[in-house]
Amino acid sequence: MSLSVVLSEAFNFFRNHLSQLAALTIPLLLAQVGIQLWLGAEFAKADIENPQFGAAHFFAMMVMLIIFSMLIAALTLYLQLRSEGHQLGTGQLLKASMPFVPPLLLAGVFSGMAILAPVVFLAVFGPLWIIGLGISLYLFARLAYVNFMVVAERLTPFEAIKASFQFSSPIALKTMALLMLYVPLSLVGGTLSQVAGNVGMPLQLLADTGFAFIGLFVNVALFRLYMVTRSQA
Repeated sequence: MSLSVVLSEAFNFFRNHLSQLAALTIPLLLAQVGIQLWLGAEFAKADIENPQFGAAHFFAMMVMLIIFSMLIAALTLYLQLRSEGHQLGTGQLLKASMPFVPPLLLAGVFSGMAILAPVVFLAVFGPLWIIGLGISLYLFARLAYVNFMVVAERLTPFEAIKASFQFSSPIALKTMALLMLYVPLSLVGGTLSQVAGNVGMPLQLLADTGFAFIGLFVNVALFRLYMVTRSQA
């Protein structure tokens, strides 16, 4: 299936299920973005020469990661069930998502380390960080399906990482193209976030949450590509 068809079908799904997706994800996004903004404000106030971050900051980061994992689990479950013709309420989906939080956290830590390793290592050699960035982007595409493997296929974190790398081999370029959608979304969202931040924190919270919700379209498109590729295999 061509990438344009995948995007078209993902857009239709996102549009047709907009209210259900919003009810499921926006409360979690509000909490996640709220913590991000608070941490950002705390980091901005910190002394660069002697930064001090306490237990509250560590706790906030852990809560943010848990909320993000819950969000991804709930969204993936929703996409899977709707693709199979089933439907659960928001509360049922959130409850069913909870067992996936620990494996998603573990899978996220190890896949994130693998993705960041090339650019961090080659940054030591100056301009070679650009090569490291390219390798990291490629690894990002190869490991983009780890969450689906954990939730939809019930694999362990390490099995999911291995399965995602194998599964994405024939669709790596398509996956990278979908992931590149984050670039314009981040640029526009970042600009509007700065404008909203000048007005006040509540408006910035709403603006950032809105763009984070729009960014979920990329997850929907990736899941559609995943389903099509899986069915062909």
